[in-house]
Amino acid sequence: MLRRSLLAAAVMFAASTVTAQDAPEAARQLAQDAIIVDTHIDAPGLLLSRWADLGVDAPDREFDYPRARAGGLDVGFMAIYTSHGRDEAGTARQHAHNQIDAVEALAGRHPDKFAILTSPGDVETLREGGRVLLSMGMENAGPLGDDVSQVEAFFNRGVRYIGLTHSGNNRIGDSSYTLERKWNGLSPFGREVIAEMNRLGMIVDVSHVSDETARDVIEVSTAPVIASHSGFRHFTPGFERNLDDELAKEIAATGGVIQIPFGTMFLDGQAAADIQAYFVAADEFERRNAELRAAGEPTEDRSAFERNWEETHPVPDITIDPVLDQIDHGVKLVGIDHIGLGSDFDGVGGDLPENLRTVADFPHLVAGLQQRGYSDDDIRKILGGNMLRAWTAIEAAAGR
Repeated sequence: MLRRSLLAAAVMFAASTVTAQDAPEAARQLAQDAIIVDTHIDAPGLLLSRWADLGVDAPDREFDYPRARAGGLDVGFMAIYTSHGRDEAGTARQHAHNQIDAVEALAGRHPDKFAILTSPGDVETLREGGRVLLSMGMENAGPLGDDVSQVEAFFNRGVRYIGLTHSGNNRIGDSSYTLERKWNGLSPFGREVIAEMNRLGMIVDVSHVSDETARDVIEVSTAPVIASHSGFRHFTPGFERNLDDELAKEIAATGGVIQIPFGTMFLDGQAAADIQAYFVAADEFERRNAELRAAGEPTEDRSAFERNWEETHPVPDITIDPVLDQIDHGVKLVGIDHIGLGSDFDGVGGDLPENLRTVADFPHLVAGLQQRGYSDDDIRKILGGNMLRAWTAIEAAAGR
């Protein structure tokens, strides 16, 4: 995924003077009292590439303990992300384990601030004392390789959802980003993986997969299905990474939830079109370099390509309203019981709405929902109640 540098993100944070304390008192109180669940935070990958102690202020990140508590975050799913390139190179499994080690080390270093959460039934007990609970979700099933027993191996390490693909087709199924499809849905191995996830009570996540793959997943899964960080295609026509309305209805019919992300690319039509164009251009760039290598000629510089793309495709600045619009659309489409939050903090390079740029900013989202007429009970469902209900149902369905 196209991401801004950490330095650029740090400059952005320094320039922002809006804090959670600027939100109305009623919104701040509800954010602290409700259980907030964010199903997608990309902190683990950054811990490996540029370490920071997330138990204290980490100004170049979007998730750390002080800001999580300021914003009322209770449960953050740490994304165990591996790229399509690592999958092809055979290094995805080790990289996934390294990230899990990093999450465990964070909780071990600060047992008064963090705890690993592996079951929704443990939320109330573990969050006592102000702890932020760290669950783990795998983003891209590449670390499984072609070995279905790896599902249980990662489950035993604490991984509680698997997002089946990322930017490329893999052994499981097809990605929403690829121009050419390998399986036209789930692969036979992918069906084995879904069955094993259902047996264990592991959450199946269809964010990043193609429409055909998602529909196959919904057809074969015996438990609710989620989209951990996907918006609605209604606002980004042609952007398959977001869900079309019919697919969203099918997810809700399983008892699942659609977790709304905050990244600009999910919310703004031009940003969505640009990210699609980026993947096409990047694919053409790699093919051109392959031809140059085959001819024994010098290849083009990838970093120069990335810099030029960012300069010629600036990401628009947006307010919090498009996030609220997504929630409104989802509630009208599938009902209040099937919408939640999957921010993608630390995963979109700082391309986020004004007043919704770190985990400290959930009170601003709560204030916006209150202003749009949502009751406190319904806001609690969106903030985390719906996700915890679905997760509980998935656990209950295990082995059926």
